[in-house]
Amino acid sequence: MEKKKLTTVLLVLAVLLVFAAVFCLVSRLLEPKYATDLVEGSFLPQYYKEAGGHDVIFVGDCEVYANFSPLELYRDYGITSYIRGSSQQLIWQSYYVLEETFRYEIPKAVVFNVNAMRYSEPVSEAYNRLTMDGLRWSSSKVKMILASMTEEETFWSYVFPILRYHARFDELTGEDLAYFFSGRDNSWNGYQLHTGVKAVGHLPSKRPLADYAFGDICYDYLDKMASLCAEKGVELILIKAPSLYPYWYEQYDAQIAAYAAEHGLAYYDLTQAVEDIGLDFQTDTYDAGLHLNYSGTVKLCKYFGRILAEKHDCTDHREDPAVQAVYEEKLRQYDAEVQKQKGN
Repeated sequence: MEKKKLTTVLLVLAVLLVFAAVFCLVSRLLEPKYATDLVEGSFLPQYYKEAGGHDVIFVGDCEVYANFSPLELYRDYGITSYIRGSSQQLIWQSYYVLEETFRYEIPKAVVFNVNAMRYSEPVSEAYNRLTMDGLRWSSSKVKMILASMTEEETFWSYVFPILRYHARFDELTGEDLAYFFSGRDNSWNGYQLHTGVKAVGHLPSKRPLADYAFGDICYDYLDKMASLCAEKGVELILIKAPSLYPYWYEQYDAQIAAYAAEHGLAYYDLTQAVEDIGLDFQTDTYDAGLHLNYSGTVKLCKYFGRILAEKHDCTDHREDPAVQAVYEEKLRQYDAEVQKQKGN
C-alpha cells in the first residue's frame, strides 16, 4: 500500500513538472524577442553577457543609448563603459537598474541623463515592458515593477508573461524560434547604431508651461541614486544629452544645476554645448533632431570623453593587453557594421 502511494505521489510530481516545463516553454515562445522590431527592448538584458570591468555606467532613456557609444569612448580615450538604457526609462527604473548593476560591478562613475526628471508617473505598459521584460529576476526588478505598473497592469503578468502575451500565437514568426534561447545582440555595449540622416525640419514652437517644477517622486529617486552611489564610492555625474526636441527649458536646467551644486555633483547640460561639440542637426541626426546619428555620436563622444578623462580621472585602458584584445575585436565588428549601414 505504501509503495502504491509513493508511486502515485511520484506520478503526480512528474505530471506537475512536465506541466511546469511546458508552461515555461510556451511562455518563452510567446514573449517578444525584440530582435528586429522594437530592438531597444533587448538592450538591458544584453548587459548580462558582459557585466563587469566597466569604469563608467550610463543609465537613462533613449538619450543615452542613441547618443553615446562606448566603442567611441574607448577608441579616443581608452574608457571602458556600458549603457544600461531603455526607451522612456523613468527615474525610478534607472535607480533600480543601477541597484541591480551594482550587484555585478562597481564602476568609477555613473552617468545619469536627467531628461527623465520630466516624468512623475508611468507613461505606458508598452514602455514598461521594453524596460522590464528582459531583466533577470531580483529584488530590484520586483521593486521596479511595483513602482512602474499602470492601473491596467498586474504584477503576475510579469511573473508569468503568458498571461500578457497569450494572444501572440497568431503573430509568431521565425524569429521567435531563432531567438528562443538567446536574444539577438543588436547593440554595442548598449549603444544603438544609426548611420542614417534625417535633417531637422519644422519644430513645434517652444510654448511656456504652467509649471516647470519636477515631481517630488523624481527628487526622491534622484536622492536615492546619489545616496547609493555615495555608499558604493561611485561618482554620480548628471547630464542632459544634446537634442532639439522635446525642449529642455531653462527652468529645468536651473533646477538640476541647483541640485547638483547642493549635493556636490557634476552636471553638464550638453544642449548648451552643441556649438562646442560641433554638431550640425542637418547632418548629425537620424530623426530630425531628437537623437544623434553615428556622425553626431562620434562628435559627442570626443567632447564628453575628454570631460570624463580630464575632469573625472577615467583610466585609459588602451595599453592594457587584456582590455585591448577585447575592444580591438569589438571595434573591428563595429566599424564593419558602420560601413554596412552606410552601404559601403
